[in-house]
Amino acid sequence: MSSCEETGLVGVQGEVAVETIERENPSLNAIIVPEGSGVILNVDCSRVWVWVNAKNIVKKTPVIG
Repeated sequence: MSSCEETGLVGVQGEVAVETIERENPSLNAIIVPEGSGVILNVDCSRVWVWVNAKNIVKKTPVIG
């Protein structure tokens, strides 16, 4: 990824988003998180939260941190 956001992934399957993020930047660890779940709040520049709905569709733009 060339920026901190991967805008083209909203609406795709969660696993596809994870594979795309990690292929484009192997130093990142993309993690699928169901909507409404809690996550650790510390900033980690090697982590990307991939928020998905109950149908495993990405609902918001994944952002590094």
